[in-house]
This record gives sequence, C-alpha cells and structure tokens, in this order.
Amino acid sequence: MFKRLITTLALAAWTCAALAQSAKPAPAPAMQRFLIEREMPGAYKMTPEEFRDAAAKSNAVLRELGPDIQWVHSYVAGDKVYCVYQAPSAALIREHAERAGFPANKITPISAVLDPTIAHRKP
Repeated sequence: MFKRLITTLALAAWTCAALAQSAKPAPAPAMQRFLIEREMPGAYKMTPEEFRDAAAKSNAVLRELGPDIQWVHSYVAGDKVYCVYQAPSAALIREHAERAGFPANKITPISAVLDPTIAHRKP
C-alpha cells in the first residue's frame, strides 16, 4: 500500500509539473525601436492642450494594444512629428497610428543610437 501511495504521489507531482510547464505564457516578441515620421502641417503651432489631447488619444490606443508597443518620446520639428516607439513590428505601429487617427508616413527601424560619449568608448 505504501508503494502504491508513493507511485500515485510521484505521478501526481509529474502531472502538476507538466501542466505548469504547458501553462507558461509564450515569450513576448522581441522589441525593436522604430522612428516614425508623421507629416502634420502646422504641428509647430499646436498648443499644449492639443499636444495633451493627442497624447491622451495615443495612450488610450496603446492600452488597448497591450504591452507589446511602447511610445518612448516624440520631437516636433516644423510640419513634422518624429516619434520613437518600441514594438515587435512596424505593422503594430501602423495599427496604432490608424486607430489613433495619426499619420505614419514613414516607419524606420533604428539600428543604432549615437551620442557624444561614443567618442570615449573603446572598441
């Protein structure tokens, strides 16, 4: 009887371990940084309230899309807005833009980030 109990417990432990292994979520897709160029005539004239409303709309869509896409920051330069995003694909960035009602005229993967400290780095 003791041998049967040990066998049953061992089988139950193995089953629980197998179920726990299969219940693990799939790993998240790798995040890539992208530069999005948005042609927005008059962007340089937008008011703080307009920027706030645009950010709120963007954030709402980001929440709907989940954690696989992140807005890092944006730059307003004349009639264009340049945004840096992290996402697994350009397609997800395009979906965000469509849902939020923003243009995404060009989406380019970022291959390197440079700053003045690179001059002091050793190869």
